[in-house]
Amino acid sequence: MHLSTKYSIAVHCLVFISEYGEKTKVTSELLALSTGCNPVTIRNIISSLKKDGILSVKFGTGGATINCPLNEITLYRIYSAIEPDFLSRLIGFHPAPSPFCPVGRNIHNLLDTSYGQIRDDLRRSLQSVTMEKIIAQYHTIQ
Repeated sequence: MHLSTKYSIAVHCLVFISEYGEKTKVTSELLALSTGCNPVTIRNIISSLKKDGILSVKFGTGGATINCPLNEITLYRIYSAIEPDFLSRLIGFHPAPSPFCPVGRNIHNLLDTSYGQIRDDLRRSLQSVTMEKIIAQYHTIQ
């Protein structure tokens, strides 16, 4: 299993915007400095978060702000905004098991139930963590 680094970069950006967005204009260049990423990567992440309604970006001059309450922004929502099909791609099947083998012709059906449970568990876990909780934890470790 692999969770994309874009996901942790998105969380990093949201923490930064939450902490400094009211005091300073938060641009992709500023977020790139904070995250150590290319500004283009940041703009793509911001664009995805904006499409989901998590962020607002001022037209022209720039500057990102959080668009909804932090308790409504779950890790699942962030990941879904960044990579909409991440759960379906989370666990892969080998593509060409032998249809002549009893195990080969049934392995996908056999694993579907187990893999579906793993995806459901991960979804519930990601939905249980909000940016409100992450920001509160950030304040305790400063």
